[in-house]
Amino acid sequence: MAADSEPESEVFEITDFTTASEWERFISKIEEVLNDWKLIGNSLGKPLEKGVFTSGTWEEKSDEISFADFKFSVTHHYLVQDSTDKEGKDEVLEDVIPQSMQDLLCMNNDFPPRAHCLVRWYGLREFVVIAPAANHDAVLSESKCNLLLSSVSIALGNTGCQVPLFVQIHHKWRRMYVGECQGHGVRTDFEMVHLRKVPNQYTHLSGLLDIFKSKIGCPLTPLPPVSIAIRFTYVLQDWQQYFWPQQPPDIDALVGGEVGGLEFGKLPFGACEDPISELHLATTWPHLTEGIIVDNDVYSDLDPIQAPHWSVRVRKADNPQCLLGDFVTEFFKICRRKESTDEILGRSTFEEEGREIADITHALSKLTEPAPVPIHKLSVSNMVHTAKKKIRKHRGVEESPLNNDVLNTILLFLFPDAASEKPLDGSSAVDNNNPLSESEEYNLYNQFKSAPSDSLTYKLALCLCMINFYHGGLKGVAHLWQEFVLEMRFRWENNFLIPGLASGPPDLRCCLLHQKLQMLNCCIERKKARDEGRKTNTSDMFPGDAGKAGDQLGPDNLKDTDKEKGEVGKSWDSWSDSEEEFFECLSDTEELKGNGQESGKKGGPKETASLKPEGRLHQHGKLTLLHNGEPLYIPVTQEPAPMTEDLLEEQSEVLAKLGTSAEGAHLRARMQSACLLSDMESFKAANPGCFLEDFVRWYSPRDYIEEEVIDEKGNMVLKGELSARMKIPSNMWVEAWETAKPIPARRQRRLFDDTREAEKVLHYLAVQKPADLARHLLPCVIHAAVLKVKEEENLENISSVKKIIKQIITHSSKVLHFPNPEDKKLEEIIHQITNVEAIIARARSLKAKFGTEKCEQEEEKEDLEKFVSCLLEQPEVLVVGAGRGHAGKIIHKLFVNAQRAAAMAPPEEELKRVSSPEERRQNSVSDFPPPAGRELILRTTVPRPAPYSRALPQRMYSVLTKEDFRLAGAFSSDTSFF
Repeated sequence: MAADSEPESEVFEITDFTTASEWERFISKIEEVLNDWKLIGNSLGKPLEKGVFTSGTWEEKSDEISFADFKFSVTHHYLVQDSTDKEGKDEVLEDVIPQSMQDLLCMNNDFPPRAHCLVRWYGLREFVVIAPAANHDAVLSESKCNLLLSSVSIALGNTGCQVPLFVQIHHKWRRMYVGECQGHGVRTDFEMVHLRKVPNQYTHLSGLLDIFKSKIGCPLTPLPPVSIAIRFTYVLQDWQQYFWPQQPPDIDALVGGEVGGLEFGKLPFGACEDPISELHLATTWPHLTEGIIVDNDVYSDLDPIQAPHWSVRVRKADNPQCLLGDFVTEFFKICRRKESTDEILGRSTFEEEGREIADITHALSKLTEPAPVPIHKLSVSNMVHTAKKKIRKHRGVEESPLNNDVLNTILLFLFPDAASEKPLDGSSAVDNNNPLSESEEYNLYNQFKSAPSDSLTYKLALCLCMINFYHGGLKGVAHLWQEFVLEMRFRWENNFLIPGLASGPPDLRCCLLHQKLQMLNCCIERKKARDEGRKTNTSDMFPGDAGKAGDQLGPDNLKDTDKEKGEVGKSWDSWSDSEEEFFECLSDTEELKGNGQESGKKGGPKETASLKPEGRLHQHGKLTLLHNGEPLYIPVTQEPAPMTEDLLEEQSEVLAKLGTSAEGAHLRARMQSACLLSDMESFKAANPGCFLEDFVRWYSPRDYIEEEVIDEKGNMVLKGELSARMKIPSNMWVEAWETAKPIPARRQRRLFDDTREAEKVLHYLAVQKPADLARHLLPCVIHAAVLKVKEEENLENISSVKKIIKQIITHSSKVLHFPNPEDKKLEEIIHQITNVEAIIARARSLKAKFGTEKCEQEEEKEDLEKFVSCLLEQPEVLVVGAGRGHAGKIIHKLFVNAQRAAAMAPPEEELKRVSSPEERRQNSVSDFPPPAGRELILRTTVPRPAPYSRALPQRMYSVLTKEDFRLAGAFSSDTSFF
């Protein structure tokens, strides 16, 4: 049985050779990709222009293929060029060698400063690379390398593709490539050698020429001349100790009296270290032939001073420490802290509770006390007295995060009115003559939602930034904020306006903290006006005289704050402070007055006309009351309540919650008409016997329609009536008019309760954590940083920086204009600002090194400034005149001084004074260090492999550094005649 079964088992082991193997599938996939990318056939482009590898646009396409389960990425790199006319090419293309072979001999783009390594080594404008897809994968064994190279060769032969195809072998960091290019009867092999240690015989030109000639193996004698291009690169590193101009900020001078407190309003700028770490000088000999120069292990003709081409590039320091960037970054870090002010300053909960209770009872006694609040002398010592007393309770004076000198300097900077004996009444108004108010700066705070650059909020942000960086960090910030809140309460209680804030209602274009401070200022203004009005009206005034005085007051004689002071009909001492503060509890006289007015309202125009007019501002032109012909008077009205954006949002939420029902809509309308009702009551008090039509003619003239009609006698007369919306049943205006009593503005319930609002603001400020505070003020800090960068850029005039600043402003306005921006986006803005600061610092560093300011000749100065600006913006800059030009002489001098410093030799100036030539020779040091990199390109055109083969281009590139030696050869051969 066993013998019978053997033939059967052999049948199943037959291999089907018609099935494609993994290798064949891999080749097929390469061909498919080449066909998809239309890389078949020869497409000749225009000759390469000089510098096009750097200035032109490079693009790439990628795809993924696999050999069994090993994945490869295929990438097509190509220089974007204008498409050329392809007509009539097919006839000629048979004998033309591929484009890439022609590019091997092109000398216009040797040593490009920024390009793919294969472009630098071989001068190619187009090529395809097959590399392992994963970074950690590598093709290491020789057999696998040969298999891949065979696959490439077969794919190129099958498709007729004339674009060079490379395979990346070994680990990726070694950048090792082998490849092939095929044309009609020609082929170029791309080979590479990579060593860590350089063999001694290959450190100079003669040794490399030997390799090149032996590799070509040309049978002709004499060998055609070899074209040579050489570049030596010299590195200058030790210049920072001589030429870095940035001085570190003098921290002690900030509070030592030398600079003064105004220093707190300025942001620092510049790099703390030299942002330019190295200067690379490339000396190039672009067109040499074999017999012209000598370069061997004994002697060399290659003197950098004599090189026809010099080019320079600068290496930037990695993330140089920049003062402005550090300031803003450190301040931003506060946003992530969780601690409250009390936790940072070391308060216990029980002590805090006791303090709050004491404060509340004190506040109530203040409100109910009829005597005026005594106004203390305003001074820095008064400002900080309360805080110091409380701080001393819990820790020693020496433990305070901020010492008195720093604190007093900051407070004087924030509150300049504290330096004078008397507070300035107009200190709240910001200087309107500031030329920046209509300029771009005005738009900046509007875009960033920060605060004007001369405002208290803006100054506070800068001071907190400075404190956080130099004077105590987070504890210092908490301490200053605590002092600031105490100062706000001190000013509220003593009627001192807050300086550095524009008068008027809160500006909703600014940050919320700025709005809160403006709201507090509004409260202080109202309270101050009320207290001053009580003082000025304590003298006895007869009601009749007061009425006459009120009648005579014109619109120009009354200011907003004088409306209450200039009211008529009742002296200020006839109603108590409690009536103003607690308007729900009306006095007996108010009740009687109200009852009389109510009955008058119901009784008709005759009875209402008998009431005495009150609260008149001035007469309204020619208008008269419709029913009794009396002149119509404009009343003194209450101003609408100022609101911050959070209050507006809160109010809109409340109104939205009322729903869409009829009852909800009615209630919403009543809530929104509080100001209308107040104005109606004032109008009724000023114009006894008036009707709704009279009020509408003054308040909303469009809602009173007048038409010319003919009366019974045939005369043309004007007849007026209310508009259609005013006649709607249950109209809000009609309802409000019916409920309105004739009460002058000064005795109405206040639309704006300044006491309550001020306490709300003060509580809001007191509970802010340092993190909340930093969030509020970060737009101001970014605003200040952008202004600082613009100011510094104007001094340097760098075009690239102007564009970046515009991008920062656009980006910041999008991010900061919405509440609670993401941390990541804020970090991006700060990073952009730091980058701009580094660019400006680099410009200043280069200007100092090249001495642009010391140039006496205007033409030389312009050339140097242009050279420095090009160094910042371009990867590599050509030195006009090489070593003999103005910039070249400066660079030469920099290298000479560095060499002498390294060799501890006397400087060049001192050496010139030495009289003896022998001493000069002893002290002489080479002007340049040994080159950090040596690059050579050898080219020739020879027939290969036989004397009768076609003459084809051959090229070898060599780079030699301290720890790296690479040879990259492209050797062409004739595949038809060999």
